[in-house]
Amino acid sequence: MVDPARVRRLNSKAELDGPVVCWISRDQRVRDNWCLLFASELAASRRVPLHAVFCLAPGFLGAARRHYSFMLRGLEPLESSLSERGIPFHLLTGDPAREIPSFAGELNACAVVCDFDPLRLKRRWKSGVARALEVALFEVDTHNIVPCWAVSDKQEYGAYTLRPKIHRELPRFLTEFPTLEPAGSWGGGGADWKAARESVGAEGSVAEVRGWKPGEAEAMKTLERFLEEGLSEYAGRSNDPNSGARSDLSPYLHFGHISAQRVTLEVSGADAPSTAKEAFLEELIVRRELSDNFCFYNRHYDSSKGFPGWAQKTLDEHRDDPREYIYDFRKLERAETHDELWNVAQQEMVSRGKMHSYLRMYWAKKILEWTRSPELALKTAIRLNDRYELDGRDPNGYTGVAWSIGGVHDRAWKERSVFGKIRYMSQAGCRRKFDVDAYIQRVDADAELEKGPASSA
Repeated sequence: MVDPARVRRLNSKAELDGPVVCWISRDQRVRDNWCLLFASELAASRRVPLHAVFCLAPGFLGAARRHYSFMLRGLEPLESSLSERGIPFHLLTGDPAREIPSFAGELNACAVVCDFDPLRLKRRWKSGVARALEVALFEVDTHNIVPCWAVSDKQEYGAYTLRPKIHRELPRFLTEFPTLEPAGSWGGGGADWKAARESVGAEGSVAEVRGWKPGEAEAMKTLERFLEEGLSEYAGRSNDPNSGARSDLSPYLHFGHISAQRVTLEVSGADAPSTAKEAFLEELIVRRELSDNFCFYNRHYDSSKGFPGWAQKTLDEHRDDPREYIYDFRKLERAETHDELWNVAQQEMVSRGKMHSYLRMYWAKKILEWTRSPELALKTAIRLNDRYELDGRDPNGYTGVAWSIGGVHDRAWKERSVFGKIRYMSQAGCRRKFDVDAYIQRVDADAELEKGPASSA
């Protein structure tokens, strides 16, 4: 069922005789999950039980309670869906590098299967698990349509170099998903969700957000709504935050509540102009998978050391340029700048948990303009993004900030103060793209409607 190119071994340990463990992490869904399908196939071939496990780390790259709440509320229906298929679900808490090997040992597992994630922390967890396990550890890329390690063996310069490689492989990998067959009633498992919430050490001052319902079912509803109401306008209006031409799928893609491959299949078959479908799929496939490529092959993806050489040079040459405005972290966090558009975008991110992708570029570039150094700008943008965006702590976020501030996947532009040859964006440019005043009024009106305590998880 699963193309072997999607799978790689992370250690050389033997496969023994006990159950198969599917360690779910990045891709938190039952449907359209190559990792779960591979684990199921392995268990069926050995005629042994399949167990699914999620390990809840008490802290993760600055995630706040809004992120943990969204994730946990999505995991609860996941447990039910697995149970319906005879697959016990186990919720562990603690350091995955310790808890996963311990759990596999107690279960006398024959092998562990995990999903792919290019971020350093996840890779450290897996390295620790691979060393500590007494059995085989397999990794399956179910997040990308074309597996990250299969499409390229190096960091790509930009979309223009990755695009032909992806399109060459799409006929092989862009297939319909097989059905996850019931595993039989093996028993065991069960999660204490109250204890899980109490174990989280995330900061509670970042309020939960309204308007977002997590889980696979909600992700599919969001996709269906986009196909009906937003896709047809995507080619011409995707850069306009006032339009309905946005998918709102990024939180669901980030937590793996929906597969990008499923979205691609549904968009490809939708009744919409080909230009709209092509524009959306360029973002969903090429740009999103380019972000995984950057984070997988550049260990400095969240540092100025990861910027291309020309960008490092030009930023260094202009680091002492005078700034008309300088704001510290608290001023930026509280949206207390002279720029009303920037302030409103920041406020929307804080209240809604999501900022429009075009505004996020403008937002990050202004942080470069208003902080004392490129290094501080990068640190500030990542911290704010990961603290408030529901899809924070994601390759898309790290790569987007690196593009905005450090020229990653971009080229040199006209030289100017502070930015050097980094691409510049201005409010005047935004006004040529969309009705800025209408955006500000809409966000202000939404803020008035949203006043009051957020609903509890």
